[in-house]
Parts: sequence; structure tokens; C-alpha cells
Amino acid sequence: MLNLYVVLLLKIYVYSHIDIKLEYILTGDYMFFVFSKEKIYTYLVSMATVILLFCAVSNMNTNSSKTVETSATDGKLLPIYQVETKQNKVALTMNCAWNADDIDQILKILEDNQVKITFFMVGDWIDKYPEYVKKINEAGHEIGSHSNTHPHVNNLSYEKNIEEIESSNDKIEKLIGKRTSLYRAPYGEYNNTVIKAATDKGYYTIQWNLDTLDYTGLTGEKMWQRLENKLSSGSIILMHNGTEHTADSLDMLIRNIKAKGFELVKVSDLIYKDNYKINSAGIQIDCNDKNRSE
Repeated sequence: MLNLYVVLLLKIYVYSHIDIKLEYILTGDYMFFVFSKEKIYTYLVSMATVILLFCAVSNMNTNSSKTVETSATDGKLLPIYQVETKQNKVALTMNCAWNADDIDQILKILEDNQVKITFFMVGDWIDKYPEYVKKINEAGHEIGSHSNTHPHVNNLSYEKNIEEIESSNDKIEKLIGKRTSLYRAPYGEYNNTVIKAATDKGYYTIQWNLDTLDYTGLTGEKMWQRLENKLSSGSIILMHNGTEHTADSLDMLIRNIKAKGFELVKVSDLIYKDNYKINSAGIQIDCNDKNRSE
């Protein structure tokens, strides 16, 4: 319907703007067409305008077919901090970049509480602890990329950002036989180059809206104080393995989160995979929700 409308508009434009009368002189066996300079100029301008209109409409049609918007209103590309959802679900995420001393304890607590979470792994960590990568995967948890060498990605080129993500994913695939589509940038850094590199390669860039600050040595009680009054549906919680109190606080945190009526899920079970947008607060919104009021 849109294409038909566009064609009609172009026809109307052409017929209303191109009005060049050809004058000719018949001399013997030859016919000469006479164009004035003004007529030639009018003709060229009209044709150029039609071509530009056609290109603009074609571009508009291409853009209208896209189902994913990842830009804030100011043009800055954003990762997913939180998900807008009516379901009482939150995602617990665990960054793995240091040691693996507490992984067995963490996996036991998750199993006892029947919870599956997402582990974001650095490539260097994967190299050091391949058996734990396999163990985490076999326990039914999700693995995402946390870069290959944990650099400051804002200082890297587009190509180097892709290399960091893909290299870690290659290592993941080699150990568990499948690739991930989730990426979390080191240090929580991002800019348009970082997000574009990830998005162009098919990754969802995952941030968080709730930080336990476990890596600072906070006790479980202090971590819970940071979460208790801020938990909401669609929240993404950040934790790290290898800290002083993560493992010994995890059971309490999980029980408290459940007691508030929330189900803990993997990131891939929380986010929308297509036909979504990310607003200026980093909240992922389902564009299929017709009942949603903007």
C-alpha cells in the first residue's frame, strides 16, 4: 500500500513539474529539436528531485522493516540495563574474571535453590578453568562473553571490540559446543563503538540495574540492603565469583529475592530477542505489547 502511494506521489510530482515543450525545425530530411537553456535546466532539476525522492522513500521502507531499536533519543547506543515485563522475574548474573575457588560452592547453592543463572566469563578465565566452564554448562546455567582479556573497551577500535568478543566466544564454543549471544563489557564500559560492534555480530549487550558491590567486600546483609527496596520485575543483578562474601551470601540473597515474590531466571529467559526497543534509561521494551501505553 505504501509503495502504491509513493508511486502516485511521484507521478503527480513529475506531471506537475516537467512541462518541457519540444520545438523542432524540419530541414530537408533532418529534424532538429531545439531546447532552451532554461528548459534543459528545469528538466535536469526535476529528474534529480524525482531520483532523490525515490532514494529517500526506499530508505524509509528499509528502515520501517527493522524491528529492533537500540538508540536513546540523543543518538547514544545503550546496552540492556533492565527489562520491562509484567512477569515477576529477575535475572541473577555472575561475572567470572578472577579465580574459581568458590565455583563449587556457588553451583551447590544454586542447585539446592533450583535456580539457573547467567555466568559472564572472560576468555583468560576460560583458559585457566576449562573444567569449570564445562561444569557450569552441564549444570544448566547460561554462559555469556565478558570479553577475552578484560580491557577498557572504550579505548578500542570497532575491529578490536569484535575481536575481544569473538575470541572469548570461540573459547566458549570449543568447550561446550555452542556459542553465546550475550555480551557484557568489562568495567561496565560502553560507547557507540562498543555497542555497535556487539550488535553487528548478533550479540545482546547486557548491563545491570542492581549492583551488589560484592567485589568491595560487603557482607551479605549489606548486599541485601542494596537490593531490597530496589528490586522490580525485569531487574538484572550483578555479582562476581571469587569475592570475600559472594558464596557465603548467595543462599540468603536468593531466599530473600524469592520471598519478595520474584523468580530468578537466566538473562536469555528475561530479555526480548526481537521487535524491541531500548529507551533512554536502558530499559528494554517489547514492541509487540499493544496494550502498553507510551
